[in-house]
Amino acid sequence: MNKIDFYSKYYDLLYRKLCEVDHNDLYEVASIIRHSRDKKGKIIIIGNGGSAAIASHVSIDLLKAANITAINFNESSLLTCFSNDYGYEHWVERAIECYANSNDVVILISSSGESQNIINGAKKVNSLNIPLIALSGFSKNNSLNGMGAVNLWIDSSGYNIVESVHQIWLLSIVDYLIENK
Repeated sequence: MNKIDFYSKYYDLLYRKLCEVDHNDLYEVASIIRHSRDKKGKIIIIGNGGSAAIASHVSIDLLKAANITAINFNESSLLTCFSNDYGYEHWVERAIECYANSNDVVILISSSGESQNIINGAKKVNSLNIPLIALSGFSKNNSLNGMGAVNLWIDSSGYNIVESVHQIWLLSIVDYLIENK
């Protein structure tokens, strides 16, 4: 395949996957975030690897551009402390225990939907009756898909496709919130 064909097919696929989302789900996420903001809550966004980078980007844009308090857990001291003390599979749930309040919203991102630390975090969020927004990809029957108040799933097993679409969906929600204060 020549380079022109590769990129044409790649961007066509990316566009198709991006458009598979139900816009009502994106609106619902924005409504949940707005409700949290109105109750003086914060948005907690967590992911691993590329999803952690998405969490950082979205939390900063929510705070800076949309004026909505948001945090992510990409501080190496926090990650290594909690992982060392509780095990990597449990650091997310322990961080949620320490930081989350009843008026908050938690957004968990896992490309595969099978990261055990994210699954354990989702269980903790649900046990605290805090709204959970779950983003995943790969198999529709992954462990994370279905655990959230809203579940944004992409039908792809390509990490870069899944992560790109997750980021665009979340940033479109930020832009919606900016436009519709």
